[in-house]
Amino acid sequence: MAEVKLAQKETFTVSASPHIRCDESISKIMWSVNIALAPAAIFGVYHFGMPAFKIIVTSIIAAILSEVFVEKVRHKPISIKDGSAFLTGLLLAMSVSPKLPPYMIAVGSFIAIVIVKQSMGGLGHNAFNPAHIGRAALMASWPAAMTTWTKMTTSVDVVSSATPLGILKMQGYSKLVETFGNTGNMYKALLIGNRNGCIGETSTILLVLGGVYLIYKHYINWQVPVVMIGTVGILTWIFGPSGAFTGDPIFHMMAGGLIIGSFFMATDMVTIPITVKGQIIFAIGAGMLTTLIRLKGGYPEGVCYSILLMNAATPLIDRFTQPKKFAEDAGR
Repeated sequence: MAEVKLAQKETFTVSASPHIRCDESISKIMWSVNIALAPAAIFGVYHFGMPAFKIIVTSIIAAILSEVFVEKVRHKPISIKDGSAFLTGLLLAMSVSPKLPPYMIAVGSFIAIVIVKQSMGGLGHNAFNPAHIGRAALMASWPAAMTTWTKMTTSVDVVSSATPLGILKMQGYSKLVETFGNTGNMYKALLIGNRNGCIGETSTILLVLGGVYLIYKHYINWQVPVVMIGTVGILTWIFGPSGAFTGDPIFHMMAGGLIIGSFFMATDMVTIPITVKGQIIFAIGAGMLTTLIRLKGGYPEGVCYSILLMNAATPLIDRFTQPKKFAEDAGR
């Protein structure tokens, strides 16, 4: 470090970069994301009852204990205060059925923290979103339990135990609308949260408000959720069930885990490309894969797998979208 004194007796400190600092920290960002998710999580407990509460609490505790265990074994400082393990447990809990047995969600949290996060070096080194890997592992291990839903009344005289996307996949769009009574009731149920599905697939409006808070705090870029959701909306409208431009984009944009996935998982700063251009490519790819799985795959939902596949493509996207070094082409 050197000090350069000017004639006016002003002193400048010359040091290594970075020169611009702020009061943000990993802990502050992680707990802010937890706060942004809290209203939707509370609504999920209100909507599904104590089973959802048990799942959330078990998942968070298992994630925290798994992190402490690994860091103790590796003789590393305990980092649970940064909120990242809490967030992983919360996100995983919100991406599963409220009827999932608690021991299964504990296994999922263990996989997310130990195998995905800590085995790759800890926070900031994982190539894949830990919560989604945990969910994918649970889906592969206990598919029946992961797709067993609660029974609820979706219209005046219809009791359903299927998710809206499940009804669409198995019985078609007409039956889907009939289940809710009409399209207006269907959109209202999706917006407010009176529907079946995972704990975090309930209230669209609360999830969006949480995402907008993160955008306001500049913790995520608005381009990622907007482009991903928009891509799904446009493609599902174009490739409709009765021919071109006969799909229902509003339904697809609010159904399933698209909202929570695009705002809270696709924007994970560790597993997403660095540049805005790269993030837009990531979001388009995730939206296209989600649409492909929903419309052509055997599984009615595709957000989890689309984000994981794009996580794998992140290094390649970074390679082709990183800015050129200053004067890199000079003299050529």
